[in-house]
Amino acid sequence: MAAPLDLDQLQTFISIVDTGSFTRAADEVHRTQSAVSMQMRRLEDRIGKALFEKDGRTNKLTEEGERLLSYARRMLHLNRETLAAFDDRALEGTIRIGVPDDYADRFLPEIMARFSRSNPRVELSVVCEPTVNLTDQIRRGNLDIALVTQCEDTKPTEIVRNEPLLWVSSASHMVHEEEMLPMAFGRPNCQWRRTACEMLDASGRKYRILFTSWSATVITAAVLSGLAVSVLPECALRPGMRVLGEADGFGALPDCKIGILRGHSSRPEIIDALARHISESLDNISVPVPEESSTFDFTTMMSTRGRRLKPNPILPGW
Repeated sequence: MAAPLDLDQLQTFISIVDTGSFTRAADEVHRTQSAVSMQMRRLEDRIGKALFEKDGRTNKLTEEGERLLSYARRMLHLNRETLAAFDDRALEGTIRIGVPDDYADRFLPEIMARFSRSNPRVELSVVCEPTVNLTDQIRRGNLDIALVTQCEDTKPTEIVRNEPLLWVSSASHMVHEEEMLPMAFGRPNCQWRRTACEMLDASGRKYRILFTSWSATVITAAVLSGLAVSVLPECALRPGMRVLGEADGFGALPDCKIGILRGHSSRPEIIDALARHISESLDNISVPVPEESSTFDFTTMMSTRGRRLKPNPILPGW
């Protein structure tokens, strides 16, 4: 059996990458520079691959080094979480988490239930705002972790779910057949809005924006009342909505990627634990897809995974 990797060596490896040099990493891990160099030679011998290569006067990661970095971070995260799980004083305190309200209804119950059962002494302070606001909150140090939509200005450190983006209207109205299509969207810098408008413009479809709001509740109300068409992620669908497809004149939208942003926290072991619960929770949630019928069974919502919606299903009322 192969010997396990040395966590001290992996920690030094990560420190070199994060600080940008062997010298600064040596200060961070409280070793001499020669000891750090020896650790990396031993790690390279253990992996059987070169992890660094010379780039002028500096060292940069090789392709194999980049691959190892992802594994090393996960191993150190799991190590901290494991030690904290057996420390009665460790996992307690307050964690500030941000979630867009598009995702909150579907994802938060599972995330909160899983995390709270494992960490009963940790208080979750939850903020529901759009991704652009949450990103700013992370930068300002007002949040410890956030679940966000990946967009041009937001690059999550870990993608945890690909969510289909769908055209939706009311099942009780035919607003999507109007010559001048009324639309309900987020604010002008919303990526979903930009994508939808670009597709409508490209297809020559006439439309006007009647409702603008950051609130998913407002957009949902406009759709369900038959006042407008909108675009929503699969998880934000509600009973009484109809999913529109190519037969209705609406082309397929690109998936949206949901990921995790981490802030700078003095309690990384709690953030690691919450991030793992988020990833596991989102992997376990999906909207059930009907085979032949046009209705959804929402009672299986939380246990169905991986399948995708067909166009034109109608979501029944509660």
